[in-house]
Formats: sequence, C-alpha cells, structure tokens
Amino acid sequence: MSRSGADPVDTLPAMADALQQLTSRLADIHSLDMLSWLLDWDQRTTMPVGGGAHRADHLALVERLGHERLIDPEIGRLLDELAPLEASLDPDSTDAATIRVARRDYEKAVRVPSELSEEMARAAAESVPLWLEAKATSNFELFLPVLERNFELRRRYIDCFEPRDEPYDILLDDFEPEMRSAEVTRIFAEIRDELVPLIAQLRDREIDDSFLTGDFPVDRQITLDHEIVELFGHRPDTWRIDPTEHPFASCAGIDDIRITTHYYPDALKSIFSTMHEYGHGLYQHQFPREFAHLPIASAASYGLHESQSRLWENLVGRSLPFWRFFYPRVQELFPEALGGVELERFYAGINKAQPSLIRIEADEVTYGMHVILRFELEQDIFNGRLELRDLPQRWAEKMHEYLGVEVPDDARGVLQDMHWGAGHIGYFATYLLGTVMSVQIWEKVLEDVPDLEEQIERGEFTALRTWLEVNVHAHGRKYPPQEVLRRAVGTTIDAKPYLAYLKKKYGAPVTA
Repeated sequence: MSRSGADPVDTLPAMADALQQLTSRLADIHSLDMLSWLLDWDQRTTMPVGGGAHRADHLALVERLGHERLIDPEIGRLLDELAPLEASLDPDSTDAATIRVARRDYEKAVRVPSELSEEMARAAAESVPLWLEAKATSNFELFLPVLERNFELRRRYIDCFEPRDEPYDILLDDFEPEMRSAEVTRIFAEIRDELVPLIAQLRDREIDDSFLTGDFPVDRQITLDHEIVELFGHRPDTWRIDPTEHPFASCAGIDDIRITTHYYPDALKSIFSTMHEYGHGLYQHQFPREFAHLPIASAASYGLHESQSRLWENLVGRSLPFWRFFYPRVQELFPEALGGVELERFYAGINKAQPSLIRIEADEVTYGMHVILRFELEQDIFNGRLELRDLPQRWAEKMHEYLGVEVPDDARGVLQDMHWGAGHIGYFATYLLGTVMSVQIWEKVLEDVPDLEEQIERGEFTALRTWLEVNVHAHGRKYPPQEVLRRAVGTTIDAKPYLAYLKKKYGAPVTA
C-alpha cells in the first residue's frame, strides 16, 4: 500500500520544534515591547526634560527591532508549518491561541514598512515633550506641527492596508480589534441620546462638594494612594506609584507593575486616578504565568483594559459600601478638610454630576460626552471634514453643544489629553466602550458573588480580584475582545445596562 505525505505521527517532533522556535521568537518580541513600555514610563515620570531627543532614539530603535523580528519571513514560514497543528489543537489551548494571535500580528505588521513603524515611534516620543510645553503655556500653535506630523504618519499607515469603507477602522482595530466605526457610532448615538437629557436634568441639582477643595497636603495623599493600592490587593514587592502630568499605567512584566497619578495640593482628586490606574495594573498583574513571556500576555483590547480601570474607579471607588469602610481613614488623614463632613455629604459630593472641562475629572454621567466628542473629532479629521488647525474652535463648539461648557483656553481644551501627542490616534473610543463593558462585568460579578457589596464594606477584595482574574484576565489575548466579554458575562457589548445604571444612580437625589 502506498501513501502520499508523511504520517501525522511522524510530523509531531517537527511540529513541536517549529512551535518552540516560534514561541522563542515571540518571547523576544514581547520583551522588546516591555522595554518600550519601560522607556515610555521613564520618559513620563523621572527622565530629565533634556533627555527627550535621546529617548526618541531609544524608542524608535526598540520599535524597529521589534517590528523587524515580527515580519521576519521565518515567522511566516513557521506559521505556515504550524497550520496543521493549530487545526488539530483545542482552540482554547495556549498553543492554539499563541499561533492564532501571532498570525494576526504578523499579517498586520508585514504590511507596514519597518521604516514607517520606526518613524511613528520616534515622532510620538518627540511629540510628548512639546505637548507638555504647549499645555503648560496653553499654546496650540506650538503643538500643531507635531500634531500634523503624527496624523500624517497615521494616514501613511492606513495606506498600507486594503481600502475600507471607513479608513478610521484600520486605526480603531489597533486598539479595539474587530470593532468597526459604524458599530461605535451606533453605540455612542444610543448613549448620547440618553445622556444629553440626563445631564440637563442634573445640571441644576444643588450638591455641596466645596469640601473637596482646600488644603490636601500631597504627602498625605501619597500615603492614602499607597494604602488604597495595598487594600485592593496585589502580590508583594511588585508595584510602584509615581507622579506624572497625565496618569497612566505601565508594566515591564507581571511582577513589575507601575502606575501613576497626578497630585493637586488643593483638591482631593488623585485618589480616583489611582483607583483607575490600579484597575489597569491589576489586569497586567494577573495574566497567567504560563504565558506571561508571550504576546498573548496582554489585554484583549484597550476597551477591556478600560473596563477594568473604570470598574475599580467607579463601581468600587465611588460606591457607598467602599466609603462606609474607608471614609474614616480619609477623615483621619485630612481632619481639617473632612473631619466635620459626614459620610452622606462626602458620598454625594464625590458623585456630583456637573459638566466640566476636563475628561479625567468628569463625573460618571458627563464622562461619556467627553469621549464621544473626541471620537467624532477624529472621524471628522480622517474624513476630510476638519482641518487640524481648526481643532481648538471645533472642540470649543462641541463642548458648548454637548456639555454647555465654555472653553477658556487650549490647556483646558484641545491640549488636555496627551494621546494625540503620543501617537495614540484611534484610541479615544475605547474609554467609553470600556465604561459600558465595566457595568456589564460588574452586574455579572454581583450575580456570581451575591455578598460582594458586604465584602467591600468590610474592606475585602479577594473575591472580586479572583473573579476578574478567572473570567477576564486569565484569557489575555487568547480571544477577540467581544469573545472575552461573552465568555465573562454571556453577551457582547450592550449600552443598556450602563444607561440603566446611570439612571438608577442619578435619577433621584443621592443619599446614603
């Protein structure tokens, strides 16, 4: 009897060797990615201001090296060789997911010249110091040339891919895989139609939050923020918190988590940005160690990443059960400002809904309109409806239309976010997508852990961390983001629970 081809049993050693070669190469690429995060963290926390040009060289080099390794023809050959193995594996296995994710990354990256990838990284690194200066001086004209450069590079990036009905989809896919602009537009329209009248209803509600401004010594805020991160929980000797202009989270591995916050000596604000960044950090902290060295050890999407930060910031951090437990400690640290403020007043104050200028300081109700505004501006830019030079004017017009707020200067308007300076173009939608998903996830946690709020009122967070680890974090990038969400809560993204949550919380006077 004759046969063609090799016996499947005979191919197993070769397949195992090919898989080992692939994972070894992917581990190197992941390490370069972690180095990039570390260099970026240093630039935005401790690097001398004068080091910007050097850092641009460093980040550009790391990006080029990672890109060249990813598009190496040998990666393509290994992926082809491993196709039969992938088909035979359990799709939920780590090996199958590693091959699947590597193929997606390779097929996208191979379309982009390494020179363009390097240039985008360099431009972003060079732009951040100029953004800081432009914001400090409220000078959009200073920032405009680097903004134009970053957007032009993203247009060149779009041109690397097959044409789509909506060019912006190519950028969006880098942050929220498989999501389309049309779907985001539909979700945001549903939210906007509900938020605008709710904001109008709440605009004149009188809630005293004056006690949240005053004398809040930074050294005590630092103590408070460290205590919150310790209370929420993590493995020992694996986290740090640093001050920065625009809070963010970073990591160099699952045991090297770095979060940041911004301190205001005259206001109690850093506590919420710290909670927010804790949620990001915990996601990165709880990837399974078995594949922590591979590219699948990252968030399924920036939207899911944001769902974790918004969950800890809002659904835990602005909840009454949490403050029943933690408010006495805050009063102890700030007796002059809060010693005479009862829990009911404090809780109402931190949940006050009132339109404001700054996105990261916005309340839960108005926050969504800040994100919708930015998403629409990016859409207008890439569809030729808006010139970058006219951004400040259009920004001010939309802030007035959506929130009834007058923008006094560029620093509190178009320059407040660092994302466009850092090259994160296509990112903004994920903030609201993640906020929507955070409520879906929260409701499922409450269903599975019925006494969760009682646990939080006792200062216990192990059950919450464990649920998130098992149902969200443990998947990493094994699946597309909406599949991760479906596995966690039983459905894909749906704005209705989020809108119902806001109406329930803000539809009546806030009381304790």
